[in-house]
Amino acid sequence: MILAAPQTWQMALGFGLFVGIWYLTSAVLKLPRFEKIPDPLGVLIEWLSWNPIYGLSIFTPDYYKHIGYSIYRAFTAFVLAVALGVPLGLFMGWSPLFRRFTFPLVELIRPIPPLAWVPFAILLLPGTEWAVIFVTFIAAFFAMVLNSLLGARSIDPVYFRAAQCLGFRPWDVFIHVVVPGALPFVFTGLQLAMGLSWFALVAGEMIAGRYGLGFMIFEGYSLAQYRNIIIGMGTLGLLGYASSAGVRMLGRRMMIWRERQLGGGAE
Repeated sequence: MILAAPQTWQMALGFGLFVGIWYLTSAVLKLPRFEKIPDPLGVLIEWLSWNPIYGLSIFTPDYYKHIGYSIYRAFTAFVLAVALGVPLGLFMGWSPLFRRFTFPLVELIRPIPPLAWVPFAILLLPGTEWAVIFVTFIAAFFAMVLNSLLGARSIDPVYFRAAQCLGFRPWDVFIHVVVPGALPFVFTGLQLAMGLSWFALVAGEMIAGRYGLGFMIFEGYSLAQYRNIIIGMGTLGLLGYASSAGVRMLGRRMMIWRERQLGGGAE
């Protein structure tokens, strides 16, 4: 049974220790700088309340409006990052000439923090919605580019020589050698990009958003509604964990499909 597994109890113990330390420092000992931090029991009561003190709980429409905006932005940015980053990274890893043209520019732009793009995005794009999506996209995009590049470059050259001996055209080599050979790295990049999407999204929403979990957290801080900050952070954690788990599940399924197509998978 899942509940009897050691991993389950270890995970529960880890959560229990975290919540216990949080309650001890904020509600019992009230250590310096912790007296304003809401205790876990108060946060849970607020989160599950029919009539929350600060207006946000699982029973209020605004809570789900914030969630809806954040999910839309995060997944839109993620899809764009995958659609543009994977082909770019694969071509960079496959073609030395293309890599010499593009890699220095990618390495120059990549270290710029997503927050630094906010003013540029607001000036360039109409409204604030696409500005937030763009800032989120930037963080996920470079993760996809670099992992796809590493995946293409990790392929054993023997496969390329074998494809040439079989008379493969360049496009056939890309489709039948580069893409499947890079898949493990691509799926690692998908997990990183999904996490980075949520990471950058909050920063963008705090500055340029009108709705979303990042805006909810910043508004909670501005109005001294500290329980809403913890609720927003907890919601982000749950959504991020669920989306990353979904990507991992998809990756496992796709890799099993690929192994069976090559005749190496277990029945």
